[in-house]
Amino acid sequence: MMGLITENFGWKLLSLLAAIVLWLALVGDPELTTTISVPLEFRNLPRELDINSETPEVVQLELQGPSAKLSRSKTANIAVLLDVSTVNKSGEKTFTIGPANLNLPAEVQMTRAIPSQVRLRFEHRRLREIPVQIRFSGPPPDGYRVKSQDVIPERVRVVGPESRVLRVQTAETDPIDLGGMDGDQEFETSIFVSEPLVRLESQPLVRVKVTLEKLPPKGN
Repeated sequence: MMGLITENFGWKLLSLLAAIVLWLALVGDPELTTTISVPLEFRNLPRELDINSETPEVVQLELQGPSAKLSRSKTANIAVLLDVSTVNKSGEKTFTIGPANLNLPAEVQMTRAIPSQVRLRFEHRRLREIPVQIRFSGPPPDGYRVKSQDVIPERVRVVGPESRVLRVQTAETDPIDLGGMDGDQEFETSIFVSEPLVRLESQPLVRVKVTLEKLPPKGN
């Protein structure tokens, strides 16, 4: 009997230790399910097209895997990547979110995505110049009026889906307060385009020069 125990004792001990380590690994790192929010990103958008539809900024992913790997998933740089290179004309196309759109750690699986599909509307990209409109937050001080106002540049270029770009008539400055003025003053201010899917091609800052003059005495 003793011979049977001691025969190949080293290999038997090694096998026992391996079984214990495997059992501890399985017990110590159970399979769990968690939900994380990740950004939705697009790649390979054709240069002549733009997306003309509202899209979710984040996607809820239900993930399953060992607890340690899931914990790392929460801090990893994970995003849903939709490859839109197959789109070559205006119209709608539906994309299904699946494991191929993700770069997950090993042993972590996606069981569900919310939303599970995204439908995008594509339209030809349009570039257009529009004027800059100056806005004031209130009148000048008592006894003064605006003599002249100039903005540099006078026009800016915007880009986006064609139908959206054609809706935009002006880019507006942030409101400029004239209350403390008594002569000439120059302001640097941001400009704003009201259409959310239209963006400025250049920097969003302009210079506005305002000149005030005194009102003539009443009765003159």
